[in-house]
Formats: sequence, C-alpha cells, structure tokens
Amino acid sequence: MEPSIKNIAVLTSGGDAPGMNACIRAVVRTGIYHGKNMFGVMQGYQGLIDNNIKPMDARSVSNILHMGGTILKTARCLAFKEDEGMETAFQNLKEKEIDGLIVIGGDGTFTGAQRFGKKYGINVIGIPGTIDNDLYGSDFTLGYDTAVNTIIEAIDKIRDTADSHDRLFFIEVMGRDSGCIALRTAIASGAEAVLLPEKETSLKELISKLKSGVSTKKSSSIVIVSEGNKYGGAYDIAKSVKRKFTHYDTKVTILGHLQRGGSPSGFDRILGSRLGFAAVNALIAGASMQMVGLRGNEIKLTSIDEALHAHTYKLEDDLLEMTHVLSI
Repeated sequence: MEPSIKNIAVLTSGGDAPGMNACIRAVVRTGIYHGKNMFGVMQGYQGLIDNNIKPMDARSVSNILHMGGTILKTARCLAFKEDEGMETAFQNLKEKEIDGLIVIGGDGTFTGAQRFGKKYGINVIGIPGTIDNDLYGSDFTLGYDTAVNTIIEAIDKIRDTADSHDRLFFIEVMGRDSGCIALRTAIASGAEAVLLPEKETSLKELISKLKSGVSTKKSSSIVIVSEGNKYGGAYDIAKSVKRKFTHYDTKVTILGHLQRGGSPSGFDRILGSRLGFAAVNALIAGASMQMVGLRGNEIKLTSIDEALHAHTYKLEDDLLEMTHVLSI
C-alpha cells in the first residue's frame, strides 16, 4: 500500500553543484502542485539536527533557476554520523510530521540518507548532485555539465598565454576518484595529455608525448591532471617532468573551487528540474531508498545502495583513445 505522504522536506548536502537551485525549485513546486506541504532544510544534515527547517511556498523558489550554489546552503555534518545526532534529526522531523525527505548531493549525502532511512523508516529519495559524475544509475549528475564548461572556458584562456610564451601548463581539475571531468575537458580543450585515477600513465609516457609535440613544432602544451591520479597533485608532477624535460617554461594552475561555481548551464537547469520533479512523484507513488537518475534520456530509479556500491561505471574507450589520436 502506498504511503500517504503529506509533508516533504528537501535538503542539499556535501559539495554544492550548479543546478541545485533548479532542482530545489522543481521539488518545491511539484510538491505544492500535488497538495503537499513543503519544507526546506538549511545547511544539509546539520539543519536537521539544529531544527533549521522552514516552510516553503511557490514564491520561496522564485528567480533561482539561474543561480549557482544552493539557496538552502550546505554543510558537511560529522554529528549526523553519530547515533545521537541522527536521533535528534529524526525527532525534529517527527515533530513537524515530515514523512518524506529528498536529499540532493553525492556519495556522502547518500550514505547518510541510506543509514537514516533504514534506521527510522523515513521515506527517502536521493537526487545525484555532484560535479564529479561518479554515482551509478545516472549518465550525468547535477552540476557536471556546468563544471566541464567552466573548466573548458578557463583552459581556453590559459591556452592563449601558453601559446604566447611557449609554455607547458599543468592544469589540475577536481575528481578524487573519477576522471570524468578530466577526460572530457582534455578532449574539449585539445589538451596534449591527461592523467586519470582510472588509467595509469607513466611519467615516462607523458614526457615522450610532450617531446613528440616539440618535434612537430608545437608552440605550447596543456596537460590536464585529475586530482586523484596516482602521481599526486599538479605541482608534484610538474616538478618531476621539469627535471627531465626542459624545453618549455613550465607553469601550474589549480582551478579548485572555481569549478563548482557559476550559473548552471541549460543542460543542468533542465536536468535539475527533471530530477526534482521525478523525485517528488516517486515519493508520492510510494518509492523510498531510491535515487532518481537520467539514463538514456529517461528518468529511472536506482536503489541508493546500488548507486553507492555498484562500481560498474568506466570511462568510455573511444574517449580514452581520442586523447592520444587527436592530440598529435
């Protein structure tokens, strides 16, 4: 029998991602359309513990589609990992008679939601909001497309100065365990090489690639470094390469949190809206402990447990080959 959901709360947790506001807007307005009482939790799981839970109406989410970040704020909450903190959060939801919870975030957010839902029987739906694109069950996670476009724009500008000075730039991008961002930005920016967590590229191979470029009169080179690759950060790699390859003046750029900010792309605005709309409908239909995701341009449900632990995603072979073929 389907649960009679009356009161739904939404929160954003962990790292922010462009498109979260579009998603919040869709969640709130879809819930109101179906006659549900909607609540926003400020600062993620910390807000559940602090009882920082506010009613939201349709006007609460006006004019936020274009905004980066999250109007609900976000925080990493160690207290929610403890039984005492989780119990406080549950009692606060119980006091407000909130019987449905929608969480927008990445693997840490989903881990907390999974434990919370199992422990207290809360009806929970997850929405994948992370620029890393590293959750199983969705071809694209919210914020990924915007982050890729932000990085490409930055690299295009760096390429201008690299060409002007005959420089080799090592550009570090986010992706502790996933090379999705690095791989796509390498292809889109015409990078000479890319270092990924999933695929080992020796420094010897990298230097050979750079020397090949010099022999064909390349005036500059760009190497994209995913922060999770085995050789360390861009500074460490640049030092190792510079000792053995001195043709170029070597520079390093760490793009850092620049990658998280900015107005979401059209793709992320639409994706956030689709996922938020689907999450509310899934709750109303009786789903729980599920993640809504985009697969083959259709919205599909995947269990939160599978989204976290089904490590079947791999980087596309054709894209990996293209990084070598197109950079000659």
